[in-house]
Amino acid sequence: MNATKPSAAGRTSNPQRQGKTMKAVRIHRYGGPEVLQCEEAPRPEPQAGEVLVRVHAAGVNPIDWKVREGEMKDFWPHKFPLILGWDLAGVVEELGQGVSRFKIGDDVYGLPDPTRGGAYADYIVVRESELALKPASLHHIRAGAVPLAALTAWQSLFDTGQLQPGQRVLIHAGSGGVGHFAVQLGKWKGAYVFATASTKNQDLLRELGVDEPIDYTKQRFENVARNIDIVLDTIGGETQERSWSVLKKGGSLVSLVQPPSEEKAKELGVRGAFVASHPNGEQLAEIAKIIDSGKLAPVIDRILPLSEARRAHELSQTSHTHGKIVLRVKE
Repeated sequence: MNATKPSAAGRTSNPQRQGKTMKAVRIHRYGGPEVLQCEEAPRPEPQAGEVLVRVHAAGVNPIDWKVREGEMKDFWPHKFPLILGWDLAGVVEELGQGVSRFKIGDDVYGLPDPTRGGAYADYIVVRESELALKPASLHHIRAGAVPLAALTAWQSLFDTGQLQPGQRVLIHAGSGGVGHFAVQLGKWKGAYVFATASTKNQDLLRELGVDEPIDYTKQRFENVARNIDIVLDTIGGETQERSWSVLKKGGSLVSLVQPPSEEKAKELGVRGAFVASHPNGEQLAEIAKIIDSGKLAPVIDRILPLSEARRAHELSQTSHTHGKIVLRVKE
């Protein structure tokens, strides 16, 4: 158990490394952005089936500040102090026993288990199954923007929505973190895509390939989008309620923010589904291929150093960013 010799898969846990520290942004209690503390933390060590990754970049997502505020404590009971951030790109530093898919020095990206510690740190331990080789065409900073949002879009449209070529899709907040990936993946699949955004983001929607961009500040989406097979709801509330009317019989309302009414779905002869994304290294490997083929690309709103995680959260909570915010971890 305490072997220090390299295994066939790489190095196992090394007692000499115990006690090492790293730079990390942690919270010691739930609260606003001010609870984020940049400090020294224990450097983790991979166990069997796990990989130690030297983090180069960590994407910032709404789930980060929702966890920080305590909104997820009933679903994911974390322990303090807690490192946030469940989007990462970096380099394999060390391998736990039995790891065979990666080798030390591999460039990887992934969505780690959100019930465990995150990537706002120099190092993170991730299960082998949660990682994939980074897209070769992307620098680490850009790759760090991909996993959570792209997997959410993939699992919503393909696993839950069962999107088929030629179908009609409406994506709310098409210029947002998940939305801009969903637009591109929908087009890659051969769908006809409607998407909503504010006036300033209409050009971005067109650049992403949206067939019918909708400026929600000037027009009601239900006057433009009709006979829709899948609505991807990233907003909830009134937007979700109004979305029922655009669906065709047998269509699907897939929400990322609140479970759609089962009664309403039954009444209209459609399907409602609530999706929470989950780690999947195999799907990330497929997404990497699409990125390297030139059919999918992350949109970066801005890049900030890890020390400005507080600022990143404040920006994310405005819900007015286009694309993703990324923290540069390795200088």
